[in-house]
Amino acid sequence: MMLNLFIFLVLFLVAAYAVLTYYPAFGGKHTDERKSRYAKSPQYRNGSFVNPIDTTWNTDFSSMISMMKDFMKGNPEGRSRVPLQMTSYAPGTEKDSAAKVTWFGHSAFLLEIEGKTILFDPMFGKAPTPFPVRNQRYSRELPFKIEELPVIDAVVLSHDHYDHLDYGSIMKLKGKVKNYIAPLGVGAHLQRWGISPEIIQEHDWWDEFSFEGLQLACAPARHFSGRSLSDRNATLWCSWIINGQDTKIFYSGDGGYGPHFKEIGEKYGPFDFTLMECGQYDDRWAALHMMPEETVQAHQDVRGKLMMPVHWGAFTLSLHAWHDPVERAVRSAEKAGVQIATPRIGETMALDEDEIPKSAWWRLTDSY
Repeated sequence: MMLNLFIFLVLFLVAAYAVLTYYPAFGGKHTDERKSRYAKSPQYRNGSFVNPIDTTWNTDFSSMISMMKDFMKGNPEGRSRVPLQMTSYAPGTEKDSAAKVTWFGHSAFLLEIEGKTILFDPMFGKAPTPFPVRNQRYSRELPFKIEELPVIDAVVLSHDHYDHLDYGSIMKLKGKVKNYIAPLGVGAHLQRWGISPEIIQEHDWWDEFSFEGLQLACAPARHFSGRSLSDRNATLWCSWIINGQDTKIFYSGDGGYGPHFKEIGEKYGPFDFTLMECGQYDDRWAALHMMPEETVQAHQDVRGKLMMPVHWGAFTLSLHAWHDPVERAVRSAEKAGVQIATPRIGETMALDEDEIPKSAWWRLTDSY
């Protein structure tokens, strides 16, 4: 019996090692040559990337037990019961100068600006996990077909978590994408998946660069990274500034509230439009994900004009009601006198129009 148990444990460990090593969704490995490059970054210390201020969450025994109990109990309003009210999305071939944004749920969105098409954090899969065997997406389907998408001038990534960097989505998009722009280290995953290093750019915080006539900057965020058991903070996380001739946009990526927002506002603001993380929060990990009221404050800190909350409306990754992020963000924005846009998933919004989407469409959708 002991021999059989030993054999089982050995086989289990071998299988686990094989999966972690060869299963492509876990992403690429970081060679010594790559690590030597990361070591030049002020954000890289003792073999991993770090935040400039303490960014931890409570992992003591009582907190972990309480979280386990809460996740097991769930929230009766934690998911949307029916497909969200979406419009079909089929971009036209005609290019114009007006900037347009189409939100696809969670943090995925398409930016059309000055003749360029840029896709951010394209998570189009069924579930934000390495093994998406069950469909966890509220809408069950996307508001478009990937083959309908135009040629993508660049895919821009904020970090390597599964709800932002999805293996299946990257593989389906490969034939449409001209360039990939990411924070330090994320290129290792893309190369593992067959993307040529010649079309991958990696950037550190405060890097400024030109792309196809646009001015981009990689900016700080207060978060973390990792796709498996052994690569915690092996890659960098970030926010992004996109500066065109007529429109300046800020995308927060993921992260907790911090002084970096005011730094960004002072250096790059004001912004015509911000896409700000708003969802998957909890008091116990507030350093990693902003509360909706902090989302509005962060928008004000970067000196934004019009704000759109993202990182909600597609998946349940926390314990709050699925509609809680947008409800709280709208209330906080109204109290602070902040303009807020609430487009439906799949709805294209032109940033030069006076009328912005403000309907409370989520109130027409039941929960379960």
